[in-house]
Amino acid sequence: MARNEKTQAKRPDSFMEDFRRFFGRGLAVLLPSILTLWLLWQAFVFLFNNVAEPINRGIRVVVVEVTPRVWPENQQPEFMQVTGAQVDEFLAAPEGRQFRDRPQAVVRQHLVREQLGEFWNQHWYLQGAGLVVAIMLIYLAGLLLGNYLGRRVYSRIERLIAQIPGFKQVYPHVKQLVELIMGDRKAAFRRVVMVQYPRRGIWTLGLVTSDSFVQAVEATGTPCLAVFIPSTPTPFTGFTITVPRDEAIDVPMSIDEAIRFFITGGTLVPDRFAATPQGEPLKPQMVPAPSASGFDVAPATNGTSRPPNP
Repeated sequence: MARNEKTQAKRPDSFMEDFRRFFGRGLAVLLPSILTLWLLWQAFVFLFNNVAEPINRGIRVVVVEVTPRVWPENQQPEFMQVTGAQVDEFLAAPEGRQFRDRPQAVVRQHLVREQLGEFWNQHWYLQGAGLVVAIMLIYLAGLLLGNYLGRRVYSRIERLIAQIPGFKQVYPHVKQLVELIMGDRKAAFRRVVMVQYPRRGIWTLGLVTSDSFVQAVEATGTPCLAVFIPSTPTPFTGFTITVPRDEAIDVPMSIDEAIRFFITGGTLVPDRFAATPQGEPLKPQMVPAPSASGFDVAPATNGTSRPPNP
């Protein structure tokens, strides 16, 4: 009986077991790269279809309208030249049926636009012109709106459009989110702290946003902080709590590192914060002095902070 169990224990894995194990291993290695490339490609396709292509169409319209006014007909590019035979052939085709009652100049302009579109699509650098123009327009907008006069004018326009029903319910929240990510006061987050939330003994990472309101200081009798506790995996939603300033322990972590920590559910930890090998003693950390609220924290010997035993 023991010999049979020993033989079964040493039996080599079947092909399907090996296949599942190595397939899962290969998927774990390749999937992050594949997903990253897919997300980047989808972002590029979105920008190209919704930003670059409309601008490209506008550029082609401007070229068709301006070129005849700048260059004589014999010096115009090939895509601007339409012969009478091409007009007759187009009108005889089914797609030209709707143009048969229109002036010949309109037909020629339509054919010029089609020829320019074909020429445009054959040259990849022309297709990227829309993105380049969009980048330059955004830069110029930032340059114009960055000065005092530009900000005043835009603020008045903003107040007007913010009164539009439907728009005013959405715009303030979108603006706050954009300023949170890309504003000059980067996310309004000052530093990363550790607080005991949602109860004593549970330490939670949070982001200090500001000093709390006056009523909180009057109620606690000590300076307080407003701390934003992000949720996982969407760190732009969560809870804002008020804690005494001396009960918030500073963590030497950047805002970007903290956000990555929240998004990944704590799996991405900077190397300098990684746990030490087992068996190596951890150095105790300094913690704040006892708070005026009567809730004291004491240093622990395992590198963390914990409340005293009741």
